[in-house]
Amino acid sequence: MSLLEVAGVSVSFDGFKAINNLSFEIGEAELRAIIGPNGAGKTTFMDIVTGKTRPDEGQVLWGETSTSLLRLSESQIARAGVGRKFQRPTVFEDQSVEDNLLLALKKNRSPFGVLAFKKSTDDADAITKLADEIGLGDQLTRKAGELSHGQKQWLEIGMLLAQDPQLLLVDEPAAGMTLAEREHTTDILKKAAGTRAVVVVEHDMEFVRRLDCKVTVLHEGSVLAEGSLDHVTQNQDVIDVYLGR
Repeated sequence: MSLLEVAGVSVSFDGFKAINNLSFEIGEAELRAIIGPNGAGKTTFMDIVTGKTRPDEGQVLWGETSTSLLRLSESQIARAGVGRKFQRPTVFEDQSVEDNLLLALKKNRSPFGVLAFKKSTDDADAITKLADEIGLGDQLTRKAGELSHGQKQWLEIGMLLAQDPQLLLVDEPAAGMTLAEREHTTDILKKAAGTRAVVVVEHDMEFVRRLDCKVTVLHEGSVLAEGSLDHVTQNQDVIDVYLGR
């Protein structure tokens, strides 16, 4: 069953068609990689799903009830269960790793709920478990600003997982990472996809190969090819417009 279905979506900016009759769907516990040349529409696709950009036509349907995400605001879409990680890590650098994860936990965010909040044993356990999952179990008291680039990426992924999203959109997580950091990042994302949908936009083909998942190739705002990495990289159209560059 589909968790997210994008059907016949198009959007233009000043006459340029960034997304052109795009259709895409992903299941409830699935890992998917999206690749394609610059300008293929990868970022615009994520902008549409998260409510940052409104398409000119088409549908974006969510969950068992096929709720239209196009009727919801960005904050409502986030609360519905869509989490997004941008390419540059965004963490609270003056706060500890533990505090960053605590701030991100899914909680009552009303003014009274925030004022009355006290960390419970369950909260502490959840933070410890999350920190272990992202490889920062021994860094809880360290300031986020002191972490390496890769560790900051893991912390931000952990902060998104703390919100318990049903769909996680991740933009170029391997950028700027060492080989060991990239390998650990694939492990984090593969494990996350066991309980939720994870969409990874990436240029690093070795990183995509390690993800070992279905790949969607975008070109000029449309799906050019879809299947395993071996399948799409043998597609002549994909070679011509992307891999041959």
